[in-house]
Amino acid sequence: MSRASRSVISTCLVGSSLEWGDFFLYITADALVFKDLYHPNSGPVIGALLSFATYGIGFIARPVGAVVFGHFGDRLGRKPVLTVALLIMGMATFLMGLLPSYQSIGFAAPATLVALRLLQGFSLGGFWSGVVTMCFEQPGGRPGLRASWPQAGLAAGNVIAAGVLAAAKQMLSHDAFITWGWRVPFLLSGILMLIALWMRAMLDESPQFQALTEISSDPVREVFRTHRRSLGVVFCARIGTDASYYVFTVYLLTYVEKHLHLAKDLAVNAVLIGSAIQFLLIPLMGALADRAGLRRVYLAGAVGAGLWSFVFFPLLGAKSFPLILLAVAGFLAFHAAMYGPQAAFIAGLFEVRVRYSGTALGYHLASVPGGAVTVPVVTWLFSTFHSTVPITLYVVATILITIFGLLLAKPVSGG
Repeated sequence: MSRASRSVISTCLVGSSLEWGDFFLYITADALVFKDLYHPNSGPVIGALLSFATYGIGFIARPVGAVVFGHFGDRLGRKPVLTVALLIMGMATFLMGLLPSYQSIGFAAPATLVALRLLQGFSLGGFWSGVVTMCFEQPGGRPGLRASWPQAGLAAGNVIAAGVLAAAKQMLSHDAFITWGWRVPFLLSGILMLIALWMRAMLDESPQFQALTEISSDPVREVFRTHRRSLGVVFCARIGTDASYYVFTVYLLTYVEKHLHLAKDLAVNAVLIGSAIQFLLIPLMGALADRAGLRRVYLAGAVGAGLWSFVFFPLLGAKSFPLILLAVAGFLAFHAAMYGPQAAFIAGLFEVRVRYSGTALGYHLASVPGGAVTVPVVTWLFSTFHSTVPITLYVVATILITIFGLLLAKPVSGG
């Protein structure tokens, strides 16, 4: 791998970590403080559903971002589109840190929060595909490893989000944290985004994009016309990956506090440690996939995650932090086996001329059923049946959809 390629990959990793960090910063703060600040007059179940519905808005905006950024990413190039997406995410997150509470400005507070969350989702809809495409299209072998580094940004972003909020919560009194402490990480993200933008300015355009002799006039339409099977494969393959992740790392925070009556910090710390382990595992799984096959490793991770679903909640039920950590870390290890090879697997299904649009659409269309509705659905399932069995069955069903999609896939190119 050339020095230029290593520079691109490291820059994409930093940008991906910050982008996902901002996205998860909202989700973690949503579980910790947003209900009290922006939905103060609702009951515990309704408040949780309202809070998670606001979080789900970000997922609904992602396909819109995929269409817009995908079009320009295939028309103008990967680099300028990535810069715009990163800037939008940074601005939206920074403004969240300045947003007054419901008590200060009434309904305008949750309404503005929804608008900023929409901007976050819109940005992520274009960013993920850009960094993955940039890394996949670098010269040389080992596409699974190259494209896995931006994927590691998911775990790094979760570490950043959970870590900074956990640190602020422990360093400050409860009142100080609720009043202003939670805002500090959101404001700091603005400074970090400026650093990431400076690093992004140093990048060269993707060599494969530069080598194109004919640019697609309408890449989004071309994807739907010529790559329908690939879109279907990606959509199915993503469902279980997303749904299981948000149940076992996001819904977990509410379940541990509201139903196990334990300190939410236990769940936050488990996600923090588990994500740190996952950060190390994702590139290892990407490298393994270069040897064993992208689809084979992905499938192994899906089967493992499905089986682990049956022991996840029983481990939590022991109400012991080591077992809670085992539950989270065990799942995230299997998720790493899915997520490590996923980027190269998806990117390899599309031609260069429509790759930005194809990867963005396939990835983010699945984020609506896989991410946006999952936490509200499992919240409703538990409140209705008072059991985690329906949640487990829901997760397993989504994993089976992922396995079905992977089995439908044709062999992918190596980039």
